[in-house]
Amino acid sequence: MHSVVRFSEDIVPLGDLKVNPGKVIRHADETGRPVLLTSHGRGVAVVQALSEFEAAQEEREFMRAVLIGLTDLEGGRELSLAEARRRLGLV
Repeated sequence: MHSVVRFSEDIVPLGDLKVNPGKVIRHADETGRPVLLTSHGRGVAVVQALSEFEAAQEEREFMRAVLIGLTDLEGGRELSLAEARRRLGLV
């Protein structure tokens, strides 16, 4: 995950996707890098391997949870480990 986009390889005109979609999909899957689709020289969409999309989604959800936790700590909303275990029925 987090592969650097190689502009010489990862930018593809939308017409190439129409002509050979399998090649574009294979490229994204094999390299682990997203493919930027362009139309008239402007970016219009990104094709990304499903595994990379899912990993990025999980990372975003984890980071959101961390931020919520940090906000709770700053706001004084915290529990001791013993209290958390008790509430979760892990005592």
